Amino acid sequence: MTTADSAAALVEERLKELYQLVHQIQEERVKNEHKLNNISRAHEKINQEDKMSPYYQQKLRNLYSAAVADGEIEEDLIRKALTKIYEIQSIRNERSIQSRHSGISETIRIGALMKMLQSSALTLPIWVGQPGEKPPPLCGAIPADPNYIAKVGDMVAALVRGPEEGENWILAEVVSYNTATGKYEVDDIYEQQKDRHQLSRRRVVPLPLMRASPESDPQALFPKGSVVMALYPQTTCFYKAVVNQLPVPPSDEYEVLFEDPSYAEGYSPPLSVAQRYVISIRDRKSKGTQATTSTASQA
Repeated sequence: MTTADSAAALVEERLKELYQLVHQIQEERVKNEHKLNNISRAHEKINQEDKMSPYYQQKLRNLYSAAVADGEIEEDLIRKALTKIYEIQSIRNERSIQSRHSGISETIRIGALMKMLQSSALTLPIWVGQPGEKPPPLCGAIPADPNYIAKVGDMVAALVRGPEEGENWILAEVVSYNTATGKYEVDDIYEQQKDRHQLSRRRVVPLPLMRASPESDPQALFPKGSVVMALYPQTTCFYKAVVNQLPVPPSDEYEVLFEDPSYAEGYSPPLSVAQRYVISIRDRKSKGTQATTSTASQA
């Protein structure tokens, strides 16, 4: 278990390493820019002479080889920097979990919780694979492996039974998993509810651990028209929705239409939902699977 002081020391250590890596990345970038300029000048010279001489053919081959090698060094440094960022996030998440489980955390107001959830979605790592490498499970729209068990502290969608509204998919945090019974213990993320639930695996859907880039991995996003579950804005409940627009840059959100019988068309106006809170549909015939005005206004 990590104490507050040791966690702070670990974060400080990672920040120093990250600082050094960022400087190395900048140095490599400056060096690479010089070589790219040499490539451009060589092409300009070839265009002026309107021919490719053996000399320039060999020169370009050498310049491109050097630029590729330098680019690989820069890529390696960037990946190391991303690893340090993920480690810092992991350390802070662990401390947050420990504080919560020790009972020393303060009740968070719903407005502050909404900001935290939005921040969590924006800081979710973006998958950056090698050329030809496929995005892994829990990247964007790619579901978890069948045998995957969510870790303690992970956020999930959990199907719980309420006192009056039947069953609802809520945003929850994993407290534990019992391998003997195959059941999760999860807490409602909205602390004022103070509800803890024991649920089978089929009632728990892990949220994405990474965002997918629309530019490099569009196959890891839900296609337009897909029926999904999405977190209704300013609430901690998931409802059935249809994807209306996909993210463009990775920082963008989905635009979705929530099923809502209070509108003549049967759907809400377009609403934005972050990648982290859009998951595959788990359709169950129950009261509370639609985003009505009353349920959506819990916040």
